[in-house]
Amino acid sequence: MKKRLWLIAPAVVGVLGLAAAVIGLVPIKASSGHFEVTEQLLQFFKHRSVAFGSGEVELPPLDAGWLVLKGAGHYEIGCRPCHGSPGFPPPPVATAMLPPPPGLADRVRYYSPRELFYVVKHGIKFTGMPAWPALNRDDEVAAVVAFLAKWPELDREGYAALVYGEQGESGTAAAPIEELSGKVEAGVVVSSCARCHGLDGLARGSPAFPVLAGQKVEYLAESLKAYLEGRRHSGIMQPIAAGLDAQKLREAAEHYAKLPRARKRAPVDEEAVRRGADIATHGVPADRVPACGACHDPSRETNGVYPRLDGQWAEYLVLQLELFSGQGRGGTAWWQLMDRAVHRLTPEQMSDVAAFYAAQ
Repeated sequence: MKKRLWLIAPAVVGVLGLAAAVIGLVPIKASSGHFEVTEQLLQFFKHRSVAFGSGEVELPPLDAGWLVLKGAGHYEIGCRPCHGSPGFPPPPVATAMLPPPPGLADRVRYYSPRELFYVVKHGIKFTGMPAWPALNRDDEVAAVVAFLAKWPELDREGYAALVYGEQGESGTAAAPIEELSGKVEAGVVVSSCARCHGLDGLARGSPAFPVLAGQKVEYLAESLKAYLEGRRHSGIMQPIAAGLDAQKLREAAEHYAKLPRARKRAPVDEEAVRRGADIATHGVPADRVPACGACHDPSRETNGVYPRLDGQWAEYLVLQLELFSGQGRGGTAWWQLMDRAVHRLTPEQMSDVAAFYAAQ
């Protein structure tokens, strides 16, 4: 008899559980919280899953100083509304979620860089933590991880300096975005662009962001449209473009296109510039690499949808060439023209070409 009861009991419990779910007795309200045992189990499963999954992560380099700046710029837009920031606790609305997004001051010490990378890239099920919008952009995920590694060193002022920095190379101290809004004609530039690209379009003096000043208006408009439609991949730019209509996209493009394209020239390797000039002018005929200048010659007018590369940051240009090579970039309707050119370039040749254009 007892043996029979042990066999029947699980079925009875299952039927009762199913009946409770069908009737609606299983609570899903966030205000009720979890049972303590449920919370402990979920936390245990999460930590073990992250530890296991991150074991295969090939962590990109995190030592470039400008990565922190890039990660901070995205964190302010994409992460702070839930997790808070150095000097600011998570907002009240976020703390009412179940589970509530954790404050990160202690968490970034608990997790290794590989584990942070895994969580930022893939998100966590059954929480509000999304996966990275562009899963092929490990370089962007790495920037957020580089910022998180600096978190323990930051206070409120240090965080604000990373997020807002200097508005352009003129040395004008940055003000909160809401204070700047009355000083710029294109309001969308203030709310969505200036924090990273600067009001002057000179990328806050850092290769974390591209120089937009003096860029072709057609190229800027088409690039923003490509982000909006998901044809150009970026977990940072796609969500921003998604909040802009066609008029605002055009306003932003026109604002930056009319600005002077002049920034302080970084020290250059003259030999690298010379080698890059040869590739830009003649290509690499032996490897069937066409001349870059056919589309990107700064001395003559070319198709408006081909970007100006002169005066751009070398580090940014190398990154774009690497993304094209790995087919992880996407772009406007003409991005595939780069496919034939880039795959046959060596990393050294990419660096040389970038050095040439950056030096112009």
